[in-house]
Amino acid sequence: MSQSEKGIAIPEEIISRHIYLIRGMKVMLDRDLAFLYNIETKVLKQAVRRNIDRFPDDFMFELNKEEFADLRSQSVTSSWGGARYAPMAFTEQGVAMLSSVLNSKKAIKVNIQIMRVFTSIREMLTDNLSLRLEIEEIKQKLANQDHNIELVFTYLDELIDKQTNKKPIRRVGFRRSSEKD
Repeated sequence: MSQSEKGIAIPEEIISRHIYLIRGMKVMLDRDLAFLYNIETKVLKQAVRRNIDRFPDDFMFELNKEEFADLRSQSVTSSWGGARYAPMAFTEQGVAMLSSVLNSKKAIKVNIQIMRVFTSIREMLTDNLSLRLEIEEIKQKLANQDHNIELVFTYLDELIDKQTNKKPIRRVGFRRSSEKD
């Protein structure tokens, strides 16, 4: 089986390293996608601009100056060169749409891998969330247990105080002359 029949094997770590959290969304940048598709960023941007109706704001958006500056400052090595235009950021749906716009077998295969990575990230976040909820539930139970244990000790202390500070019980009723002190 040739490499093309097996599909393009891009390690999951490489793809996940190119997923950023911008505007509260997980996105991939045009330059990273172009690298994965093995095309020039300019070609990718041209294909998107020719089909801009396929990319509403929840599929793709351009980074503003602040986001672009933040992203550049986060990069240890600057591979941005002298970019003239702000990068395009693609959400999961935008990346899926790219395969139809680029219309190549490689784009389709790379997109399948990218979709699998997005899915695994979503599953990890879901698992993490359910784990956090379970931990919170346990904390609540423990907090209630602590409160209940404190009450038990408070009652025990009260009982011990009553036992040690016991006053002699005076009998009520008539005494016979033989019972007098």
